[in-house]
Amino acid sequence: MLSVDFIRENKEKVLSALKNKNRVADLDKILSLDEKRRGLIQEAQVLREERNKIAKQPFTDETKTRGKEIKEKLKSIEADISVTETELDRLVAFVPNVPLDEVPVGKDETANVEIRKNGTPPEFDFTPKNHIDLGLKLDILDLERGTKVSGFRGYFLKNQGAILHMALLMYVFKKLTAKGYIPLIAPAIVKRFTLFGSGHLPWGEKELYKLNGDDDDAYLSATAEIPVTAYFSNEILRESDLPKKFVAFSPCFRSEAGSYGKDLKGLYRLHEFWKIEQVVIGKSDVDEARTIHEELQQNAEEILNELGLAYRVLLMCTGDMGEPQLKKYDTETWMPSRNGYGETMSNSIMGDYQTRRLKIKYRKKDGTTAHCFSLNNTAVASPRMLIAILENYQQKDGSVLIPKALQDLTGFSKIG
Repeated sequence: MLSVDFIRENKEKVLSALKNKNRVADLDKILSLDEKRRGLIQEAQVLREERNKIAKQPFTDETKTRGKEIKEKLKSIEADISVTETELDRLVAFVPNVPLDEVPVGKDETANVEIRKNGTPPEFDFTPKNHIDLGLKLDILDLERGTKVSGFRGYFLKNQGAILHMALLMYVFKKLTAKGYIPLIAPAIVKRFTLFGSGHLPWGEKELYKLNGDDDDAYLSATAEIPVTAYFSNEILRESDLPKKFVAFSPCFRSEAGSYGKDLKGLYRLHEFWKIEQVVIGKSDVDEARTIHEELQQNAEEILNELGLAYRVLLMCTGDMGEPQLKKYDTETWMPSRNGYGETMSNSIMGDYQTRRLKIKYRKKDGTTAHCFSLNNTAVASPRMLIAILENYQQKDGSVLIPKALQDLTGFSKIG
C-alpha cells in the first residue's frame, strides 16, 4: 500500500491514479484521520512525559490523584488511537499504486499500446480446428466428464495431452532454474494476510475460494505470486542478498466471478490450472526494477520463441492494470480459433506496494532500512498454453506436432 506520508506529499498524483485506474478512495478523510492520529500520539507523549516526572517526585495525595488522572486519560487516548488507526488502515488499503510516467493513460483495454510483435501466425491450406475439437478427436481432453466431476469449467487432460501439459511445465521450470532462479513449489493454501499483501484484497474477494472447515483463515491461492511474495513477510533482508529471484510452481484457483459469458468452453478460462511464476524481491530502486522487468519479459519471450509461437507484447494502460502495479506488460500468444492473440503472460512492477503490506524490508550498507520492491511475471500457465500449441501445430490429417523444445520431455514428436 502507499504510505500516508506519500499520499500527503503527492496528493495530486494519487488523485490522478485513482481516476486513471477507475478507483475511488477518500483522500481527504485519510489525511484528516492521520492528523487526528498524530495529534493523539503527541497528546499521549506529553502525558507520558508528565507521568515520568511525577514518578520522580515525592509521593503525595496530589501526585497520586494526578497519576490516576493521567492513567485514565492515556487509556482513553490509546483506545482512540487504536480506533483511528484501524479506520485509517482500512481506507488506505483502497488506494491504488501510482503508475510510472511511461504508462499510457486510458480507461480500458482499447488504450493499451502494442510495442512489438514476433513470429508469423501459421497459414493453413485446410480449415483448422479449435483446441476443443482437436482434443476430443485425439482423445487427450475430456470436458464432459470434467464437468460431471468438477462442475462448470471442469476438465480432464488425458493420454498424451496430460504428458504434454507436464512436459511444458517442466521445460519452463528447468529453463529458469538454469538461469539462476531459485526453484520453489509454492503452497496452494494460503492465509488471508498473503492475499492482502499481494493486493488481491480488498478488491478481489469475489475471485477467491475460501476454504470451509475449522480453519477460518485458509484460502486457495490464485497464483504463486501470492505465497512467494509473502515468503519474506515481516523480515529484514540484507542488501547484498538482493535481488532474490524465484521460479515457482503452484496449482491456481480462481472463481472467475464476473466472467460468465466469456470463453465458456474449452481451456482458456478455468477455475483451476497450473502455473510457473517468476517472482523477484529487489531493492527500492526504480531503474533497477525497470531492468529486472525487462529481464522477466525476455524470459517469457524466449519461452514463446523456443516453442515456435507467434506473440505480441502490450504496454497496459492505467485502466487495464491492477491496483498494485506501477507498470505492466501483457504478452499475448496467437491462437487460431480466436483469429487473434490471447493473453498468456502478465509482467508487473509492483514497487513497494506489496512489501509495505507484507512488511518486507532490507538493510542498506549505511545501516538504514527501506521496503523492498517486488515484481512478478507469468512464465507459463497451462492448460491455456496448450491451446496455442495444439492449434498452431495442427496438421491437415488432424494430428498435432510437438514443438522440438518439448520432445525430449514428452518422449514423442506427434499426437495422432
